[in-house]
Parts: sequence; C-alpha cells; structure tokens
Amino acid sequence: MDFNRVKLPREIHSGPGVITETGVICKDLKLEGKVLLASGPRTMKIAGEKAITSLQECGYDVETITIEKPSHDAVSQVQDCMGNVTAVLGVGGGKVIDVAKMASTQSGVHSVSIPTAASHDGIASPRASIKNKKGSVSLAVEPPVGVIADTQIISQAPFRLLAAGCGDIISNYTAILDWKLAHRLLNEEFSDSSAALSLITAETMIKSAGDIKEGLIESAAIVVKALISSGMAISIAGNSRPASGAEHKFSHALDVITPEPALHGEQCGVGTIMMMYLHGGDWEFIRDTLKTIKAPVNADELGIEPEYIIKALTMAHTIRKERYTILGDRGLTEEAAEKLARKTGVID
Repeated sequence: MDFNRVKLPREIHSGPGVITETGVICKDLKLEGKVLLASGPRTMKIAGEKAITSLQECGYDVETITIEKPSHDAVSQVQDCMGNVTAVLGVGGGKVIDVAKMASTQSGVHSVSIPTAASHDGIASPRASIKNKKGSVSLAVEPPVGVIADTQIISQAPFRLLAAGCGDIISNYTAILDWKLAHRLLNEEFSDSSAALSLITAETMIKSAGDIKEGLIESAAIVVKALISSGMAISIAGNSRPASGAEHKFSHALDVITPEPALHGEQCGVGTIMMMYLHGGDWEFIRDTLKTIKAPVNADELGIEPEYIIKALTMAHTIRKERYTILGDRGLTEEAAEKLARKTGVID
C-alpha cells in the first residue's frame, strides 16, 4: 500500500521578543549538547547574538559560522563546522535558512529556522533554494524541527522584504491554477487539502493587504503566519506545487539572465500578474493588491530592463521542464511575450 507521509515543524513560536527564548525552546525540542548557529554578517548582530546569549544561558555549547550566499560551497562549509552538533540554527533571511536546512539534512541532524525577514515561504518548508552556475535550484530537504519568528526583529527589516513575502504568497493563486491544469491534462497527482490551504493562505493575504504597513509588528505577524502556512501546504503535498508554478519559472529565468535580479517574491508577484492573464483570471485584481502592499508591479519598479522581462517569458518553460504550467511545452514566442507584458502593464 502507498502511504502519505507529511513532515511539519514540531513547534512554531512567533511574537515580539521570542528570540530571547531560543534556548528554552531548543530544550523543549529535546535538542541537547552542542549546536551550530549559522547567520549572515548583518543578521548575526541583529538577531544571532541574542539567540547565542539565550542558548548559552540554557547550557548550550554554541559554534557559529557566517554565510555569505546560498551556494553548494556554503552548504559544505557549514557541514565542515558541524562536528558533533545536534542541530543547526539558521538565523537570518531565506538564504541562510536554506543553507542551514540543506546542511542539516545532508548530515542527518535537526535544523531550527529563525528568520530575520519575511521575504519568502522557505521559513518552514521542506525545500531549499541553492545557487549553482545556472542560477538557483529548488531541492528537497527536511523541514525545520522548530521555527522561532521574532516579529519585532522582522518588522524592523527593510519593508521591501516584507512586501516580497506578500508577493510570494499571492503567487499561490496561479501556482494552484497550474497544478489543476497539470492534473486535468497529464493526470498529475493533486492534493485537495494542500491546494485548499495554499489558496486560503493567499486569500487571507489579499484580505489583509491594507494592513501591511512598514515597521508594524502586526504586519510582520500577518506575513509570517502566511509564509509558514504556505510552507505547510508544500509539506502536505510533498512537493512545491501548491506554491510554485509558471510565475516561479519566470522568476528563476530572471535570476539566470538578469545582471541584477530583484527579490524572489517581487519577481513572483509580477509573474503572477502575467500568468493570471494567461489563465484568463482577474489579473488587474492581483496587480492592484500588489500596489496596495507597495510591491512592484512592473519592470521599472523591479529595476529590470524590459528586454529581460521578454526574454525570461520566452525561456521560462525550459525551467523545471517536468513541471507543466500554463506556458506548456513550447512556451511563448517573443511577440507573444512582448504582447503579454505590454497588455498587463509590466512593460510600457
């Protein structure tokens, strides 16, 4: 018989100042002995030091490592520092957390996710985006055993990061449409419960769009909750289908060809506008919601030249070819891509 196995974080803690309880939370998670705390150069000062103090107060031996970018080399560097640690704590943005999840998975130990920004749904998901020579690749990993989201710290991160997280959540709309399309045309396995959770998360995000304000702890809490919920939908599905479709392919294509890509969630948001148009849905509503959140809705606001938008649209179907989307197997011609981008106002 076939059985579905769903792996989720064992505990999720969120709220202002919760990072000072890191040591106690790790004790509750039955993590003992020596731990490795991985963070970025800036996030170590913003949050890492607070987590270290809490861990040491609870008797933990803490090793630290600084991560510059989410590459396979960074994963190897973390593994080289792990020794006899019982867990890896990723303190920082999505890049740091992804490296921590990948390194811990490959070494067979637990990870704990401690985000300092709410920019994408990797906070609690069983996926990690790791860079290689061809861009970023999404890989399966063990989800973190615990999530510690300090909404005070997250609310103080650049607002652009929070808005990007909103874009990543809103993109669930077209991701689900693509998944349903693949289910109908190719009989791809579909999870009603995962899809429902993903859509509810996106709908809640849209209803809360007017409440997403810079510097507000309440706004950070809304987005963190949505990102964790989206990550759980991925865990239930056993893949990233409920949160990744053609809009993500478009974003990954931009990462490959653009000299200076925008944030992942920003690109996914703009991609969602265009993919919703292709699906025949209310793309203007998506655009207007992103505007309300003050997220980018066109190439100019992304800081990306129109030529790269068009090129990314024409090559997006070649990203993860096994994942069928509204772009089909042949993708868009250059003329169709330009027409799509102009019709939706993504380029002038």
